[in-house]
Amino acid sequence: MKPHQDFFYHYRTMYRPYINKVNEYLSKHKLYSAQWSILKFINTNGPKTLAEISDYQNVESPTITRAVQKLLELDYVKVVPGKDKRVKKIQLTALGKEISLDVEKTIEQFQLDALEGIDVSKLLEATQVLKAVKENLLK
Repeated sequence: MKPHQDFFYHYRTMYRPYINKVNEYLSKHKLYSAQWSILKFINTNGPKTLAEISDYQNVESPTITRAVQKLLELDYVKVVPGKDKRVKKIQLTALGKEISLDVEKTIEQFQLDALEGIDVSKLLEATQVLKAVKENLLK
């Protein structure tokens, strides 16, 4: 196998097991990884519109709308008016903030366990490679 093929093969074969395992941890909060990603984005960056979440996730709006609808049903987020009354933003509720903190701790430990034995310098290098690949794909 050529190096570039090997890279993408191993990325692909690592991705699904990672998401499946994350979803196992998230299930106790009735969440999936896509919903968790939205919660984390809002928790880190403050209230966001559906379009901003969609752009960040690089996912179509209907997909984000369904994920946010589930978060609304769970009372993890709420809709608030933006500066322009026509713009609606999604923000975390008190419960959403509490859940986000709990999930963050759980996922952090899971990620540290998954990276056990990997030198930090190699991890940083791999991160740079993944960022560059993403930039190339988005050109």
